[in-house]
Amino acid sequence: MGTLQLLTEHTCFGGVQRFYRHASGAIGLPMQFGLYLPPQALQGQKVPVVIYLAGLTCSEETFAIKAGAQQHAARLGLALLTPDTSPRDTDLDEANEAWDFGEAASFYLDATERPWSAAWQMETYITQELPTLMSHHLPIDTDRMGIFGHSMGGHGALTLALRNPGLFKSLSALAPICAPTQCPWGEKAFSGYLGPDRTSWLAHDASALMAEYPMPPYPDGILIDQGLADKFLPTQLHPEKFEEACAKIAQPLELRRHDGYDHGYYFIQSFVADHLAHHARALKLD
Repeated sequence: MGTLQLLTEHTCFGGVQRFYRHASGAIGLPMQFGLYLPPQALQGQKVPVVIYLAGLTCSEETFAIKAGAQQHAARLGLALLTPDTSPRDTDLDEANEAWDFGEAASFYLDATERPWSAAWQMETYITQELPTLMSHHLPIDTDRMGIFGHSMGGHGALTLALRNPGLFKSLSALAPICAPTQCPWGEKAFSGYLGPDRTSWLAHDASALMAEYPMPPYPDGILIDQGLADKFLPTQLHPEKFEEACAKIAQPLELRRHDGYDHGYYFIQSFVADHLAHHARALKLD
């Protein structure tokens, strides 16, 4: 079991916002993540955790700095884990050629195509390595984990939850990429990471995954918020596809569409409290 190097720690709403580095076995390189521990964890309790997956161009710091979520997590007794969005410093020239592919654009999958398959093993990292690290080194109850994310991270949250039944007890997303096999971002990423066989892509498409479930995987409901002034909504996000898939199997979905809100962190700040309350209910904290 690897060790954690504490990089920084900041008191925040009675808890602590920390940033860690560790040698990742799944990635084969050092990785960093953020962790907010609420006051209850500092008092000796093991607390539930909600993993937040950030979007394109972001890092483990983005949500912690911009979302204003710590105050709500402190009140609810939730830890917040923010992984980085990809491997870093891989010495691959191709990794930094585009903002929507390579570094900070992992799409949270295990790549099968070279050269990406060597380090881009983000599904294994998030679903296996990070929970093991938390259970061994931190006051986290990994039997009570939820997951959510934004944009590419919303795609990651939906697909990792649906691909790993029972691992995450609660699920939500903010402006997620709901049908990546049918949008330019997803087609670019999947072509590079998974290869040209489009049938293999469906295993990483939230709408396709949901439609194949025999019964609702989240009977207590999934929450999605989407701004209607989001410039990516018409071509990249397709929440209606996920809505249709949920309706097909009677999966409860609260898809809230909001006039005037765009794709950025002002939108996330506006609704993050609702998302953490959603997770707290599912994780039996209220």
